[in-house]
Amino acid sequence: MKFTKRSCLFALGLLLGSSLAQAYPDRPIKLIVPFGPGGFTDVVARILGQKLGPAMNTSFVIENKPGAGSTIGMDLVAKSAPDGYTLGMISSTHTISPWIYKSVPYDPIKSFTPIGKLVDSAYVLVVNPKVPANNVVELVKLAKDKPDVLHYASSGNGSTQHLMGGLFVSLSGAPLQHVPYRGSNLATTDLIAGVVESSFAGVPNVLPHLPSGKLRALAVTTAKRAPQLPNVPTMQEAGIAGYDASNWLALLAPAGTPAEIVQKLNREISKLMALPDVQKALFEAGVQISLSSPQELTKLMQEESTKWGKVVKDAGIRLQ
Repeated sequence: MKFTKRSCLFALGLLLGSSLAQAYPDRPIKLIVPFGPGGFTDVVARILGQKLGPAMNTSFVIENKPGAGSTIGMDLVAKSAPDGYTLGMISSTHTISPWIYKSVPYDPIKSFTPIGKLVDSAYVLVVNPKVPANNVVELVKLAKDKPDVLHYASSGNGSTQHLMGGLFVSLSGAPLQHVPYRGSNLATTDLIAGVVESSFAGVPNVLPHLPSGKLRALAVTTAKRAPQLPNVPTMQEAGIAGYDASNWLALLAPAGTPAEIVQKLNREISKLMALPDVQKALFEAGVQISLSSPQELTKLMQEESTKWGKVVKDAGIRLQ
């Protein structure tokens, strides 16, 4: 068998890659959540980290870095060493922010290495129980009768919640005023207190507050009803034709992260998601498991960028 310089280098690369994957991880892994604590993304990140750490013989340190439609946290990920020890958990917001902000310090696709999609979740339109609207039609009428009086809270300018509300305003004509917060947890707190009247919230954020009557659910944003809220109609069933939007979460690493590390993370996550206790925890958190390969995640981000770009333009949303 004839060995060339190129074949030797290739073999050496495979050997080093295999050794790298076997040694990884040998210290704690930082998981940056670009939203505030207690929100939709944070809840899933902590479920994942608590289980994935022991499975990989390390610990996952969750760091919340909220602000600017997730761009502050993801900029930290993009500028980190591509060694697998700094990861970012993104939501649909990741593909929205470049359309909303005048300048984003990274490319949402090229600056990162995809690891895989994790879960999907509907959003749900909820109102404070003092709002005299028991369904979407009544809410739209109330908003039109009292323009500029009703508000909807979101986790921040450019967030998925912001866009969910913008899409609703565009399709329904209801003049709801946007009130941005620094995280969905703070938005939910003020919604329960009656400071704001409504919100397009992640199911995990509001699920505990519905049975007690602290909040009232009017509709979910997806084309199908959410398994956790089988009695809540979809937005289309509630009278808003053409409304179909969901949030998804995925893991990214900095661009240039070795394929062996990416494959190991994807493989360990797939094993983890098959465990009954993890499936139960995520269901109770209001999400549905929806795994993908790194390649499929890249395709999803490209498709979502096109979709939300149109929504942003139609809604006329633009931030500095």
